[in-house]
Amino acid sequence: MIFGSIEHLEEDRKRLAAPLLKGLEFLKNNDLAKLELGRHEIDGGNLFALVQEYQTSPKTEKKAEAHRKFIDIQYIVSGTEIIGYGLENPANEVLEDRLAEKDNIFYKSVAGEMELILSAGMYAVLFPYDIHRPGCNYGAGTKVRKIVLKVAVD
Repeated sequence: MIFGSIEHLEEDRKRLAAPLLKGLEFLKNNDLAKLELGRHEIDGGNLFALVQEYQTSPKTEKKAEAHRKFIDIQYIVSGTEIIGYGLENPANEVLEDRLAEKDNIFYKSVAGEMELILSAGMYAVLFPYDIHRPGCNYGAGTKVRKIVLKVAVD
């Protein structure tokens, strides 16, 4: 997992792989408040953006998930949320395995789950071994506008 801020992209540039940089440059160089909700192609099936708006919810109402075919870059345009975070671990109990159909595996429990607080301008890069529970309330909760970039692992 990489946790960062878009305002430090120039300093981070030398440390990040080209596909991740391409996604982060999309975030930096577009007016994200004006992008329509839904999917936006950046590099075909290798890199695309999912523009979302939602109200955060209590952590107990959110599912922890992971993916195998895509790396997520979760970027907050506005609002604040908590993303639960943990590493793959044999102690994690699988709730539902939908990897074959939807590239999602959901977990009932995540050993050692931590909380990341993301607010406007911040991002988390989540690799296939990074279990994440996005959209959780920070305080009383808030409306969030988020861009999830999907970067193909291959």
